Amino acid sequence: MERKNQYALITGATSGIGYELAKQFARNGYDLVIVARDHEELKKKADEFKGFGVNVISISKNLFLQDEVYSLYSELKLNAISPEILVNDAGQGAYGKFQDTDIHREVDIVNLNIISVIILTKLFIKDRLSKGSGKILNLASVASKAPGPWHSVYHGTKAFILSWSEAIREELKDTGITVTALLPGPTDTDFFNKADMNRSKLLEDKDNLASPEEVAADGYNALMNGDDKIVSGLKNKLNVAMTNLSTDSMAAHRMAEMQKPLAEK
Repeated sequence: MERKNQYALITGATSGIGYELAKQFARNGYDLVIVARDHEELKKKADEFKGFGVNVISISKNLFLQDEVYSLYSELKLNAISPEILVNDAGQGAYGKFQDTDIHREVDIVNLNIISVIILTKLFIKDRLSKGSGKILNLASVASKAPGPWHSVYHGTKAFILSWSEAIREELKDTGITVTALLPGPTDTDFFNKADMNRSKLLEDKDNLASPEEVAADGYNALMNGDDKIVSGLKNKLNVAMTNLSTDSMAAHRMAEMQKPLAEK
């Protein structure tokens, strides 16, 4: 492995797809800045990633809070670190009918899934423009392609991420900075636990869940190729193709059938 002497900044790097992406970068010789809330988990994962022979800086931040997003970049600047790659992986959902779900939880999700991502990306771009290079990987989701009854706020945030990623990609096309959106389908991570979604019909057959390793490999390769987006997995590609052919209300109905609680079948 050849050391790149370049840093990849990865949010949500201690679990799921973010963790697997961090492994991909470490394996390929990138130094890491890993960000998550849990000090202990960060330390454990930092020790593991150092085993690949790369530098690892772990920074504990609560990305639900705007101030902590800004302070993350201030700390990097103080240490004269300018990441070459930004991976916006951290994200959460909240399951249930919108009329029943907790609004404070949903505002938190908008802050994490959208606000923290646009702040970090803006700071990254401003830092990298003068250097003429940089790569951004934004975790969208196949949820970005269809309205999501029972998971409406999450789907809405991911639709925002995809649309905005495509827009800034076009703006940045002559700067040397690329923007890639990764669209996984349901993946075997802790996401569904955190979203309180284990009673969803979507999880009835756990064999339908993608492995986070495969999703991360797809994302890493698409990012390195400078692709605009990648739908991970053949089944998800087919689902997105079907969604593209149907009306929004048909897509919403189909998604409601897939995601509603098992008791309501």
